[in-house]
Amino acid sequence: MTDFGVTPAGFVVKPVDVLLSESFDRARAVFTDVDLTSTSALRKILETTAAEDGELWKRLEDLYYANFMSTAVGAALDQLGEDVGLPRAASPSTGTVRITVTDPVAGQQYVLPAGTIVVTGDPVRAYGTTAPVTLDSSTRFADVAVMAFAPGPAGDVDAGVIAGIDPAYHAEFLADTGAAFTVTNRAATSGGSGTESDASYRGRLLGLARNLWTADAVAQAALGVSGVLDVVLSDPLGGVDVSQSYFDLFNFDQRAFSSERRAGEPYFFSVVVAHDFVRPWRTIGPVPGIFEQVTAAVDAARPIGIHANVVEADHIEIGVRATVVIESGSDGTALLAAIGRRLTTDIGALRLGGDVLYSQVVRAFVEQPGVLDVQGLHLRRAPAAFGRITFGDVPMQDVIAEAAVGENLTMGPTELATFAAGGDSLDVTVVVR
Repeated sequence: MTDFGVTPAGFVVKPVDVLLSESFDRARAVFTDVDLTSTSALRKILETTAAEDGELWKRLEDLYYANFMSTAVGAALDQLGEDVGLPRAASPSTGTVRITVTDPVAGQQYVLPAGTIVVTGDPVRAYGTTAPVTLDSSTRFADVAVMAFAPGPAGDVDAGVIAGIDPAYHAEFLADTGAAFTVTNRAATSGGSGTESDASYRGRLLGLARNLWTADAVAQAALGVSGVLDVVLSDPLGGVDVSQSYFDLFNFDQRAFSSERRAGEPYFFSVVVAHDFVRPWRTIGPVPGIFEQVTAAVDAARPIGIHANVVEADHIEIGVRATVVIESGSDGTALLAAIGRRLTTDIGALRLGGDVLYSQVVRAFVEQPGVLDVQGLHLRRAPAAFGRITFGDVPMQDVIAEAAVGENLTMGPTELATFAAGGDSLDVTVVVR
């Protein structure tokens, strides 16, 4: 007989037909010459109770799988998170603002990069633009999406509350333009009352380190900072990771952690951080920088006497040059936009050290409706920023490098591939056949 309920293979729900068959057997055992035909009143009652019992079995299945992080959903997943001290993260508020340049000089362009900080009045709430904006005397205003730096319902503001560009940001990055800008949100911002999805929350719970004295715990603390995409730790002497096989062999009155060193000298390890460009690396105005936030988070997890050297990862801009053959009647502009969005998503999913595969880029082209062929496809990479402190073998270029047809782009351990659909990153010639 098939086992139902909790089994070695998980929870097995008893089907309604089995429940109904068991009900018939019990009725025959109690009553003699019982009528269980389709028109029988007793059969109708047994069918109704079997359907209700079936729902109870489904509920039992939900309760069983609600006990495990890998299968729990909704409120059950929240309760498991509370047990380990990791609540579900709030969502940032989003909206759209209109940026206008006042008194522009004819023939001059004013570029506001992604991540431009716009703020409300008192109390100050800061938002970052999610795309670059280019203005001039003929295009004096543009609408751009913004996202609150601080998640939560406080970021939901009414229309007209966002008042301008943060003065500290303007003084540091826009003062040389000699122009003034006005900013307003013509509609209310929203989304701050939401929370992260079950899939995202479950991933954080499953990756939760259970020991505060390991490299995994330090990486987890850094990844908990909003805007951090990936983290790599360099700890060659095992100073952070006390799970090393030789950790319990030390004489603690003579040696500290895992490396022979002079008494009183601190131990440093590197934390390479890849972050969302919308968020500033250093604190600007009311927006705390990724560097300061990661440093504070790591300080809470690192062992005493061991200090983190927080370093910004090398964000490598990726470009593509190719010829695309499309069907007659296809909209070439729309196809290029779709290809750009696909590449932004696919390359954006990579992590530190993740190579950009030629086959992955080809798929972004050929899987678009209307594309017949892609020819002469070359991957490009821009040089890493000069002066970064990194470790390991990192391929550095002085000029933009173009790979041969069929060749992947290899990233170093501290490099993160990025792709922006605008500008010259997508150099594609469209041929209609």
